[in-house]
Amino acid sequence: MVDLSEQLKKLPDKPGVYLMKDIHGEIIYVGKAISLKNRVRQYFQSAKNHPPKVRAMVENIYDFEYIITDSEVEALMLESNLIKKHRPKYNVLLRDDKHYPYIKVTLDEKYPRVMKTRKVIKDGARYFGPYIHVGAVNQTIEILKKFYPLRTCSKNLDKPQERPCLNYHIGKCLGPCTGQVNMEAYNKMIQEIILFLSGKQDELVKEITRKMQASAENMDFERAAEYRDQIIAIQSILEKQKVIFATDIDQDVIAMARGIDEVCIMVFFLRGGKLMGREHYMVTASEEDERREILSSFLKQFYGGTAFIPKEILLEEELEDGELIGEWLSMKKDGKVSVKNPKKGEKKELLDMVHKNAVEILEQFSEKLIRERQKSLGALEELAEYMGLSRKPYRIEAFDISNTQGVHSVASMVVFEGGKPKYSDYRRFKIKTIEGPNDYGSMQEVIYRRFKRGLEEKETMEKKGIVDDEGKFSRLPDLILIDGGLGQVNAAAAVLSALHVDIPTAGMVKDDRHRTKDLIYKGVELGLNKTSNGFLLVAKVQEEAHRFAITYHKSLRGKTAVQSVLDEIPGIGEKRRIALLKHFQSIDRIKKADIEALCEVEGMNRRAAEQIREYFDRGRQDER
Repeated sequence: MVDLSEQLKKLPDKPGVYLMKDIHGEIIYVGKAISLKNRVRQYFQSAKNHPPKVRAMVENIYDFEYIITDSEVEALMLESNLIKKHRPKYNVLLRDDKHYPYIKVTLDEKYPRVMKTRKVIKDGARYFGPYIHVGAVNQTIEILKKFYPLRTCSKNLDKPQERPCLNYHIGKCLGPCTGQVNMEAYNKMIQEIILFLSGKQDELVKEITRKMQASAENMDFERAAEYRDQIIAIQSILEKQKVIFATDIDQDVIAMARGIDEVCIMVFFLRGGKLMGREHYMVTASEEDERREILSSFLKQFYGGTAFIPKEILLEEELEDGELIGEWLSMKKDGKVSVKNPKKGEKKELLDMVHKNAVEILEQFSEKLIRERQKSLGALEELAEYMGLSRKPYRIEAFDISNTQGVHSVASMVVFEGGKPKYSDYRRFKIKTIEGPNDYGSMQEVIYRRFKRGLEEKETMEKKGIVDDEGKFSRLPDLILIDGGLGQVNAAAAVLSALHVDIPTAGMVKDDRHRTKDLIYKGVELGLNKTSNGFLLVAKVQEEAHRFAITYHKSLRGKTAVQSVLDEIPGIGEKRRIALLKHFQSIDRIKKADIEALCEVEGMNRRAAEQIREYFDRGRQDER
């Protein structure tokens, strides 16, 4: 270790963040301090006063640097961002990086939309969540779309459109793009949706029941039946939500259980007194780390990565920096956030229940999680050894091209962190500048767009003083994998060189049966052991990149097919096509319909129906 005495003398008596580095310049610990001068010097005083973990860290400190902040709260925010970015060896680390889905109501728009998102920003919209499973979000949005004909497009509504889209014609949108929608009626729908998403479904059910009864009294039984179905759908969701206790405060209830090498932190998400879901997180921590230190680190990393913060956070430990964290979260939420450690009453009982769940999860899965971690990290270590890399490639990005004779050329970017897929960072690209089946050119376009965008984002964020990785492309990988051989790798490498991006790049080579064969790196096949964890990880990455590209490609082909299949039938123009889709709701139902059923559609005649039947019957014969 070099003599750091001169640097220690120059430390300021100001709040800030310090970064400890090893001999390779890698950051091994990030900490915050109300006084950098006092805190950093403590590490280099008598080692006998330090716990074993700190002594081990100090022995590996070769250098350090620090960043001065205006306050301890700013230091806490910066510390959280830097830990997330660098994942230092000696910090308590939250391994799970889960970006939960939310439902967004775009109140900042003239005619609001309801959509799914994984990012919450201050844009005037209302956000609801987080939801634990994306399926719950999709189900909720589908229910809302079924009963509320809201717009789903992103058209500029300042200029009325002459021709509304298909959703308008099949009754799934009121068509605000035409400029003929009653804004008051539209906003009434939005308010009902907000009631529903806010957990006030009981109030909404009462309102819909009133409408149902009024419709029945007016002999409008069809409309009354629609309201009845709406009530049934809402009640089915209410049955899945468990009421914990009567309060309208959003709360997260957090408890932890410790094993020998594992810590399980359990979070119950309560919204308006109802348990909306729960999730557990595995944390990397040593036996010497105190419980309150682990919980403090968890809070900073967990809430540093999500924009939604509840009004109240219940913990089973009282934190030294609890008030400071509460102040930070209040600033982040732009509203009061309380971090509490209840000692008695129903909140304490709730914490005890969460703790029991954490213990149960730890007992059930600790051995499995340890095996998976060893397997994943072992695979990264093997790759680093095979490729001669200086450190494990924690973040891997893989790229694949998919097209059919150059038509609908698309590319996929899949991301693995710590040996596991990070679905929130997956990206899809339509090839814009390359025509025909040119995989080399397509790969060059995608690599250029991805890393050019990443470099621009990083530059912008640095200018604004943002050090985290919240941009779509700002976090760069430790390793790039290309689906293909030497030609694809060289094509990608040429672009990276032009952008002055120095990241190891290898090709995932396939055998004659299109299965993963090996990695090609620096022009040489590495000869990976087919039974090794490293090879199995590469095979998984290649399969996932291919799957993601093919799925996107098929979806584009499918959309084109739906638009064109009816247009190919003689006598079926735009008006009849819209009428058919509105009546039958899908191409498959049109295919199965007989001539009499087709004739029932508005604007159809027997000759046109016969043309449709003849077209699809001929298609079945061709398939045989």
